Amino acid sequence: MRADRPRSRHEWLDAAAGPVVRPYTLTGGRVRPSGRGLGLMALVRAEPGADPAAHPRLQPEHRRLVELTRRPAPVAELAAQLDVAVGVVRVLLGDLLTRGLVTAHEPASVPGRFDDDILKAVVSGLRAL
Repeated sequence: MRADRPRSRHEWLDAAAGPVVRPYTLTGGRVRPSGRGLGLMALVRAEPGADPAAHPRLQPEHRRLVELTRRPAPVAELAAQLDVAVGVVRVLLGDLLTRGLVTAHEPASVPGRFDDDILKAVVSGLRAL
């Protein structure tokens, strides 16, 4: 006779993928940041003297982002360090921008920086390997 495995408390969790609902709850169901959106390479920095403790409604992830941005960091790196999806980090950073706890600076764009012909040549070179 085969012993049945004990049932998980949450049947909707996948052991390999982790909890499904957590990122959604971090943002309160929001999928877009308040204010302007941030690019992956936007540098985010905590304002000097920023005190997340003065904002009691902030979540632990907000507080961690303020700590991580004591030194300027790009959005993509913050997502990796927080181990949260980039979209979620963008929403959380939007909250911090609105409260004046962080500032963000987009890198200067260079017109014509990514030429289609160059990109096609790179792809062709990679395929040849």
